[in-house]
Amino acid sequence: MRDKRIENTMRSTSRNSKLLLLGVNHATAPIAIRERLAIPTHRLADATRTLAGQPGVREALILSTCNRVELLTVQDGAQDGSEAETDAFSAGRPAPTLSMIRFLNEYLQVRATDIEPHLYEFREREAVRHLFRVASSLDSMVVGEPQILGQVKQSWTIGREVGAVKSMLDPLLQRAFSVAKKVRTETQIGNSTVSVASVAAELARKIFGSLSGKTVLLVGAGKMSDLTARHLIQQGATMLLVSNRTESRAQVIADALRTPNITTGVIPLDQLHEQAYRADIIITSTGAGQVFTPENSRTLLQRRKNRPVFFIDIAVPRDVAPAVNDLEGCFVYDIDDLQQVAIQNKAVRSREADAAESIVSREVARYSDRVLQAPATEAIKHLLLDAEVVRQHELTRITQQLSRQPLSAEQLAAVDRLTKSLTGKLLHPQIAALREIAADSESDD
Repeated sequence: MRDKRIENTMRSTSRNSKLLLLGVNHATAPIAIRERLAIPTHRLADATRTLAGQPGVREALILSTCNRVELLTVQDGAQDGSEAETDAFSAGRPAPTLSMIRFLNEYLQVRATDIEPHLYEFREREAVRHLFRVASSLDSMVVGEPQILGQVKQSWTIGREVGAVKSMLDPLLQRAFSVAKKVRTETQIGNSTVSVASVAAELARKIFGSLSGKTVLLVGAGKMSDLTARHLIQQGATMLLVSNRTESRAQVIADALRTPNITTGVIPLDQLHEQAYRADIIITSTGAGQVFTPENSRTLLQRRKNRPVFFIDIAVPRDVAPAVNDLEGCFVYDIDDLQQVAIQNKAVRSREADAAESIVSREVARYSDRVLQAPATEAIKHLLLDAEVVRQHELTRITQQLSRQPLSAEQLAAVDRLTKSLTGKLLHPQIAALREIAADSESDD
């Protein structure tokens, strides 16, 4: 019969913490919602720290990209009872979920009723699966794109720096990175990869038929702009202008891309609207919001003598106001429009994606098994350590009692073997019970 104290300890340990992931992405929420939830990099540390301070949250990580905003938390198991809370935010939701929705509402000033229809929620094993798929770029708008892994690593680094990623999330994230590497190594999913940047360049080529002789203006000089510029050059662009808040960064990109066949230039940001008319294609990636409005776009068209201009807005929040698309001669494509191009490329990578999904499934099972076994392994470890302390204490005591007639080395060795054997036999039922409980927990899940 099982020792009830051992079983209660194991059950308590298994309820001690719960993994919960809540989020929205390109498949569940339009860009109008995602841009309201987007957290810029300079606010990510504060947001992560604030999330980690919510009731019942032990650890926290926030992933915010142009295509998703996700909150990954380790919750206090005591907060996750069967009874749901009801308040002004939401009815019928468990307390941990409600706490995370409240965080989004209060931190980002977005109404819960606007968020809830677009949310997905994963717990425990399914949260692990989702994280592994995200890190491996299997859940991306463009399957196989390489940027997402770096974005997850950035969130992990920030989470550790603010003390929000600790003993549970840290090994989980590191395993996610290992899985992503395995997917890249063991499949060809990255070889035919397209990214948001490459899709934007492909769209520009399709609009004009050829980019030869066209002028492209990059507004924003981040990594995405740099990648987009390189793809545009591959598609035939020979004139590139760069404008950025930090002019030196714009100059670095312009200098790096200039060749005898590629002409580049820099437009100071305070002269952007005066000189933007020079561009046939304007690709924006600042996330600053409303860089181009209907008003300044009308002026741009006038200076272009009504020649059309194409905006490809890969920023979240959007840099180009949606109303700009209503102006005759302005054609605006945002990141959701890029999804249509990505879908056309998806079939090419479907076989490799299937292989990658198989790797993820195996790794989820391995990780989940290890997590399920962890409480039993830890309990067995302490049981053996405690027993060894008692055994050594008794050996010392009996040796002292026999100090006048000390045992020979051979006799001491025999006593040591005997006590070890007795300890093992006495502990065997408890160890077997711990392993049985862990096996039962696994089958229940």
